[in-house]
Amino acid sequence: MPNKTPITVAYGDGIGPEIMAATLRVLEAAGAQIAPEVIEVGEKVYLGGNTSGIASESWASLRRTKVFLKGPITTPQGGGYKSLNVTIRKTLGLFANVRPCVSYAPAVATLHPTMNLVIVRENEEDLYAGIEHRQTDEVFQCLKLITRPGCEKIVRHAFEYARSNGRKKVTCMTKDNIMKMTDGLFHKVFDEIKAEYPEIATEHQIIDIGTARLATQPERYDVIVTPNLYGDIISDVAAELTGSVGLAPSANIGEHVSMFEAIHGSAPDIAGQGTANPSGLLLSAVMMLVHIRQSDVATTVHNAWLRAIEDGFVTGDLKPTVDGRVLGTEAFAAAVIERLGQEPRQFRPVHYADAPQPRATAKPLYTRAKPAAKRIVGVDVFVHAADMSADFLAGRLATLTHQPKPAGFGLQMITNRGVKVWPGGFSETFCTDHWRCRFMGVDGDGKPRTVNHIDIVHLLENLVSDGLDFIKTEHLCEFDGEPGFALGQGQ
Repeated sequence: MPNKTPITVAYGDGIGPEIMAATLRVLEAAGAQIAPEVIEVGEKVYLGGNTSGIASESWASLRRTKVFLKGPITTPQGGGYKSLNVTIRKTLGLFANVRPCVSYAPAVATLHPTMNLVIVRENEEDLYAGIEHRQTDEVFQCLKLITRPGCEKIVRHAFEYARSNGRKKVTCMTKDNIMKMTDGLFHKVFDEIKAEYPEIATEHQIIDIGTARLATQPERYDVIVTPNLYGDIISDVAAELTGSVGLAPSANIGEHVSMFEAIHGSAPDIAGQGTANPSGLLLSAVMMLVHIRQSDVATTVHNAWLRAIEDGFVTGDLKPTVDGRVLGTEAFAAAVIERLGQEPRQFRPVHYADAPQPRATAKPLYTRAKPAAKRIVGVDVFVHAADMSADFLAGRLATLTHQPKPAGFGLQMITNRGVKVWPGGFSETFCTDHWRCRFMGVDGDGKPRTVNHIDIVHLLENLVSDGLDFIKTEHLCEFDGEPGFALGQGQ
């Protein structure tokens, strides 16, 4: 008898205990060699006073087993409660969210019967960094953080996934026509790494038209790799296109720990009724079995599940086929168990191979670049000022670049919500109380110069002396002579 693999299991909230119990029943009947360690996460932990939704002893289990099978959880409404999923993903470095989206026609009704794609979503950064501030009476801010290591890790994972699973094409989706630095970096890294996988076809699409095409022509896609927010949205779109979000599994892959969960929520409105569909969690457990190198059991479970739905056995969220029956959670699990060892007759049977072992000469997920030569050439100062025109504000700021402390700056422009309003602004432009004021370093002859932190402190002291309320600053730097900032409209 082989040694059992320890895994951490959380039953979760709402329908979680029902679908987890059903899933574990199927795994046990299929002969999965696992040793579950059960932890408590979610609503009870939140309401017990832990705002993260997970206790320290649960962290210890996750770091020990390195494999997490998690039921859906409920985050209490109201301020102060953090998203447990985001906390786990970021704390344990689960950088890749992998979501297969497959149609199961005719057993499950769908307009796209041949759809079979995988979305690989960056999982740790982007707008999900969760760095938000209220800056003025009218303006709130959420920071979008994209890093080169984060881009390299997720893009390389997408290509490695495609290679390991016989996928033929990887599509990158960004919005780099607008966000030229952040999404631009993601696209640039994609173009760099794709050269290492010449056997895989590639393409890049702007996320809006890409989403539209995904919604109408999902058959044209194979693997999609994209930043966090876009991936969250389009993976739900794709899952719904298959016929039901309730069928969709997901894996959250890290360098040290991995988590497997259905993409749907805890559905408290049907909790305890025994009607929930365990399929999303069961298929997530199949992904887990492949990950822990029990691919034979994964193959057995997935084929039995295919045979069950092919035979018309479904839960109430799906429409049964002719001669099919609607089953409750436990009865559906029993139908899968009855078919263990069988293969589907209409669907193509699946045959999994173990997740590949790390290669002895594996390419690192990312490589830290040599630090660039960095110099400060200016500063954006964000000012809170209500009931003030851009021209009036510019008049005040122009005198403050050298009074009372010489700072060596020239006021270059003022923007409001990203639109240039000085110089040459339009009266039709709506302005809030939040102004970005760009100061560039200049010498006595008005020529560009490098500035330092003391220069910036002097400039800010001048603003304070005039009673202006600055909110924050962003240093404008060049890296190896290239601007590290958007030049802005009209520049």
